[in-house]
Amino acid sequence: MKIIKAKKHDFVNGRTLLVAVDLGKTSNMGYCRCPNRVEVKPFEFSNNRRGFQKLSDCIWKVKAANHLEEVVVGIESTGAYGEPLVHYLSERDVSVVQVNPLHTKRLKELQGNSPGKTDRKDPKIIADIMELGHALTVVIPEGISAELRRLTHARERALERRTVFYNQLQDLIFILFPEFLQVIKKIKGRTARYLLQHYPTPQDIVRCGLEELVSVVRRVSCSRLGRARAQALYEAALHSVGIHEGRRGIILEIQEILSGIETCDGFIAEIEQEMTQLLKQIPYSRSILSVKGIGEVTVAGLIGEVGDFGNFRTLSEIMKLAGLDLFEISSGQHKGARHISKRGRSLLRKLLYFAAINTVRQGGVMYETYQRYLQRGMIKGKALIAIARKLLRILFALVRDHSQYIVNYPEINNLKMAA
Repeated sequence: MKIIKAKKHDFVNGRTLLVAVDLGKTSNMGYCRCPNRVEVKPFEFSNNRRGFQKLSDCIWKVKAANHLEEVVVGIESTGAYGEPLVHYLSERDVSVVQVNPLHTKRLKELQGNSPGKTDRKDPKIIADIMELGHALTVVIPEGISAELRRLTHARERALERRTVFYNQLQDLIFILFPEFLQVIKKIKGRTARYLLQHYPTPQDIVRCGLEELVSVVRRVSCSRLGRARAQALYEAALHSVGIHEGRRGIILEIQEILSGIETCDGFIAEIEQEMTQLLKQIPYSRSILSVKGIGEVTVAGLIGEVGDFGNFRTLSEIMKLAGLDLFEISSGQHKGARHISKRGRSLLRKLLYFAAINTVRQGGVMYETYQRYLQRGMIKGKALIAIARKLLRILFALVRDHSQYIVNYPEINNLKMAA
């Protein structure tokens, strides 16, 4: 099995050419350093094939001139800007590593004893960090894992857009019909959206009439809301303090926002269906799904963010990837509290956190454990983080052992041993 997990490397040897790249949106700054301290001054190259070829030509020229055997290219973890270059280099059998931007920020003052930051200074600092060995392998998801990561990120962006739409919708409703939110509290519900689509103003509600409004509310809500709620809305419309001037623009914007929400809902549903289909092609996903409370979309997101659970040999590696590894600041007699580092993949932490919320509900697999944490005096937020860490340990073990989750396994195992 090919292990492609992120891991530290020692680049200080006499055979390796270090290449550092400071990434940008339109152009990048490259820099080469040989083991004998011979260097190529920082040079600019564009984010296109011609620019990438310029970097490649420089690398092979310096490598041949100095009789070196290996090339390692280091970049900062700067999101989307580096992905085309990383794929370009990986196709040419060049090792690519990433450095933490926080390390670059803290080390920059060693260059000339100055806090200055320039495009020509940054790649030299990246090379310094690489020499110290504080760089991690760039993990490029492949196959289904890559598809799941892209789908997970697309779904996350769609959820963010929908949240923005709902926030804008509440602001506009408060101007036009503030009492609406006091009567129909669930703005995301089907009833609220239908009423805003067809009766956006208090005057529209009044013209509809009480009996017709009762019928509409019952039909749209499938009888969950009845006459009392419809009558309360009708009376609120009669005495509404919403504005009367300039309403046309607000009404048009409400219709546009509702259309945007509907589009987001359809897109999210399509993505989730695609994620579910791809998940069936990953055999070990059944092991993760055996944990009650963790659904298919969450599992697909976890695999997309991790890349492949099978690529990790130890729990600490995957815990660090999630940013759930613990640290403390202690000195002398002072012993600091432990916190999670949050230096991993934020979306992976978010997925685990929401999975923890689902599993600590009444009857959930982590309910009793969660209650024990609360009885010890842990606040709810920290207790949920502890559950998220425990879930990650369980999922890692299930995939590693190709097993299924068994509720109360320690008790059952003790009974078997006693028998």
